[in-house]
Amino acid sequence: MNREAGLHDPMRIDPFDGLTEFLAVAEHRSFTAAAASLGVSPTAVGQAIRTLETRLGVALFARTTRRVGLTEAGAAFLARLGPAAGEIRAAVEGLAGFRDRPMGRLRLSVPRLAVSLVLAPLLARFRAACPDVTLEIAVEDGTLDITEKGYDAGIRIGESLARDMIAVALTADITWTVVGSPAYFAAHGRPAAPEDLARHVALRYRFPTSGAVYRWEFTRHGRDLSIDVPGAITLDDADLALRLAEAGQGLTYLPLGLVADAVAAGRLERVLTADLPTGPGLYLYFPARAQTQPKLRAFVDVARRFARESGR
Repeated sequence: MNREAGLHDPMRIDPFDGLTEFLAVAEHRSFTAAAASLGVSPTAVGQAIRTLETRLGVALFARTTRRVGLTEAGAAFLARLGPAAGEIRAAVEGLAGFRDRPMGRLRLSVPRLAVSLVLAPLLARFRAACPDVTLEIAVEDGTLDITEKGYDAGIRIGESLARDMIAVALTADITWTVVGSPAYFAAHGRPAAPEDLARHVALRYRFPTSGAVYRWEFTRHGRDLSIDVPGAITLDDADLALRLAEAGQGLTYLPLGLVADAVAAGRLERVLTADLPTGPGLYLYFPARAQTQPKLRAFVDVARRFARESGR
């Protein structure tokens, strides 16, 4: 066989050539950004994509002067290739288990509730124990697939965890409470029963994922109640609800741990305490295979010590 012809033999072409560049461009929707993430030139990325498209016989990207998008074929290719690439990355990262020191970047998805209740002291302990690990934290309240989004771990209320995840308790069960400011109660009176809330003003919470407004939950005389309390303000942030309640803008329904300081200082007062439920606490969660990463194992160890020493 002619040696030059052999160089173009499809059987001798590495089937993985160009896939790294394809995944980078698909993620960033930009040849320039993809090149920066790979540490190469945009020209090199463009050439790799052109070679890949020629080899496969289909266009993978639709390019304009303003944006780069996937073609139908490119989207189908990404849907099949993405999970396989994730498995390959996990396998490579698993080799880090042979190193003694945790290092690298740890990506976490946490709800705003966790920021207020546990995150600051937990991260302070972890940074002191593992200075070679950098942290990237996304604060988001919606339900999401942390594996699909590229997070190493997440924090959520226990009832919302996927069953195939490993979970580590960070807090005890959460006691919920209804609070308002002294000025609010002076103007509107105090509800004596959950049904009285129909005549009050609530700071309503909207779930980011579903868009549904949360119905306040109570247990009265052995019966579970959920009440859609009227209100002029709807939001998706617990800290904002707390501040607005302190300003007398309405009643709010929050975890006791979040409002404890304001109650102790007299800025807020609790009502309906006999009718409020206790629900699952906050959990750190992650896929089982992620435990091979020293950075995550170290974070889990710090989280367990934090929970134990905090009496949780």
